[in-house]
Amino acid sequence: MRLIASAIVTLAFAGIGSLAQAQTLKVSYDISLAGLPLGKADLSSNFAGSKYEMEGKAKLTGLAMILTGGRGEASASGTLAGTTPQSTNFAVLSKTSDNQRTVRIGLKSGRVAKVEIDPPLEPKPDRVPVKAADKRGVVDPMSALLMPALEAKSLTDPANCERTIPVFDGASRLDVVLSYGETKKVDVPGYSGPVLVCNARYVPISGHRSERPATKFMQDNKDMSVWLAPVEGPRLLFPVKVSVRTMIGMGEMQASAWSLEGDGKAAVPTRKAVRADDAIQAGAVQ
Repeated sequence: MRLIASAIVTLAFAGIGSLAQAQTLKVSYDISLAGLPLGKADLSSNFAGSKYEMEGKAKLTGLAMILTGGRGEASASGTLAGTTPQSTNFAVLSKTSDNQRTVRIGLKSGRVAKVEIDPPLEPKPDRVPVKAADKRGVVDPMSALLMPALEAKSLTDPANCERTIPVFDGASRLDVVLSYGETKKVDVPGYSGPVLVCNARYVPISGHRSERPATKFMQDNKDMSVWLAPVEGPRLLFPVKVSVRTMIGMGEMQASAWSLEGDGKAAVPTRKAVRADDAIQAGAVQ
């Protein structure tokens, strides 16, 4: 289930405004599985110049909440440069009725400087080892939602779908490979207009459990997509919908509210992540 949740979250910002023109993008999502309501998520992304801060909260509702008590909080920060965000900090806290886990990652220039997982993952014989090279040129799962539009293309140009996102979540390294599917029009509170529908593929690199049926299923999964809505001004593309076929039905994260505020203030992250600079100075580069 962690693999499926990671895929949903991992699947969608560009342009650098002046420091005096901070903006905040807030998106609320309804989460469903096999057509049944599963929960809700709220994401807030703050941009000031080239820097960004993100925070998000998700909570299962209804029967899912009763059975698992599932909820989570996450934060990320970094710098927007080129076609891929340069994340510096990431933290996520996930809770269920019987356990919880915290993951914190510090990065510098795309390199993983330090990782903290509490409690640690249990060793498994089929887990593919994560190599040092797998921790370079990566982005955290939350920052992966920030998708810079290509400089020479319009926001809705199909070429914006053609990219590979290298993600490291603290335990595993994977690629999300996007390709253009079609252009549609959506209408949700706060946004009405065209979206790029990008097909998505999951490519595990390391850290995954190679013998798990879920891993094989996701590798072969051709029923995944992310719908990207454009935002004028900062030339931002952000997911309005994510769909992932799971072993028990279609999982979807659909925007129910969308707002862009031109005078947003930087938000305080939900949990302070490891400082990458401190980790580098301590010789903790892995």
